[in-house]
Amino acid sequence: MSDKMPGAAGDLAEELPHVWNAYQMLGRAAADCGPLSDRERRLVKLALSIGAGSEGAVHSHTRRAKTEGIEKEELMQVAMLAIGPLGLPRAVAAKTWIEDLD
Repeated sequence: MSDKMPGAAGDLAEELPHVWNAYQMLGRAAADCGPLSDRERRLVKLALSIGAGSEGAVHSHTRRAKTEGIEKEELMQVAMLAIGPLGLPRAVAAKTWIEDLD
């Protein structure tokens, strides 16, 4: 895997590293403020990305989850759990976004 992040986030990190560093520090502070494990935080972030309808964020969290050893079936369950609160179309979209990275 390349060290460069894909897309607009990678561009921002290169063009404005001080902004990116501040963003990363905020993310670390949020991650460290409670008892959730790394795995739990990754699945929650995936779920929030699905809820926000952000294809790029779903791709990012799927990619990172896979490198962290989270199985595809677990990611798909998160997508299917979206059916109740978000509706079938959003869940199906999330499923396809996760499958993009197969």
